[in-house]
Amino acid sequence: MDRVTATGVRATARIVAEDGGRHGTSLPVLAGEGPLAPRRTRSESEEARIVLVGAMSGPLGGDHFTVEAHVCSGARLRVGSAAATIALPGQSKGEARYDVRLTVDDGGELRWLPEQLISARGSDLHVTTRVDLAPTARLVLREEQVLGRAGEEPGRLTSRLAVRIAGRTVLDQELSCGPGAPGGWDGPAVLGGHRAVGQLVLVRPEYAVQPVTPRTVGEKAALVPLAGPAALVTAAAPDARLLRRTLDEALAELG
Repeated sequence: MDRVTATGVRATARIVAEDGGRHGTSLPVLAGEGPLAPRRTRSESEEARIVLVGAMSGPLGGDHFTVEAHVCSGARLRVGSAAATIALPGQSKGEARYDVRLTVDDGGELRWLPEQLISARGSDLHVTTRVDLAPTARLVLREEQVLGRAGEEPGRLTSRLAVRIAGRTVLDQELSCGPGAPGGWDGPAVLGGHRAVGQLVLVRPEYAVQPVTPRTVGEKAALVPLAGPAALVTAAAPDARLLRRTLDEALAELG
């Protein structure tokens, strides 16, 4: 069960995907609490598909949500969400936290493709995504943040993304935006006035032999190789629709 404390809601969702042989990918663990409800959806391939359904508003101030997913050797898992996540102010003045912990074993594949995270005015959210991959694991990870709803100033949003392959860190970056964030976040060196920012992380063993070539993708996105069999696309856009289009185009270009 989810736990309601004086400072907010504590809730965890857990997913474990295993290779089920000719039956495709099995899900021996699929559990959620309160606002985190993972649901299996139909798939016509060997890939298991999960949708995270938000059963409550939030995260609100003081809430702490955690999502854990483990893809075992040979399993294939795709995780999305039913709708955007909206960070809102709550009765508690403390920050909200949303932690994502992803693990993929050798020969496993994870496609982590949630909908956007929207930072509403007055909210204070710290998001941390940590990914641990075995040497031959595969990953497609998309993150999208939207600063404020239509015509609204954003809340405070801090987002950290860290990726390790075979125990080696290939990416560890943090972006802080909104009221109280370090100066310059909205300047030309960071978002340049845009209100939507996102990234794609792709990990493929073949990149160790043939890394991607650094280049721009469209007008507001850049593709760079990482120090490992991985690549990163970073994009900024005026709104969520254009951001998604840019990231989709980048993913299509990379095959």
